[in-house]
Amino acid sequence: KGLSQPVYGRIMNYRIGIRTQSSRECLIQFKGVDSAAQAGPLMGGKVVWKGENKKLIGKILGFHGNNGVVRVKFKKGVPGQALGTTVELVR
Repeated sequence: KGLSQPVYGRIMNYRIGIRTQSSRECLIQFKGVDSAAQAGPLMGGKVVWKGENKKLIGKILGFHGNNGVVRVKFKKGVPGQALGTTVELVR
């Protein structure tokens, strides 16, 4: 994707385990990315979530499966209202 156009994604859920849930790590699906090969160039990129009163910055750490979903670790915990909302990739 070109740098001139913004890349948007959607927060799908927190990263969860059987007994744990991490509000600092989220699973994000970017628009137009549907394989791990397409998500590869996004690794290490910065993601910004803009809420009403706060702005959270996260970093793309790795893949979650083979369908282009990536794991993003934020500096602070993401509120529950953020699930299903849009994030922007800032390179």
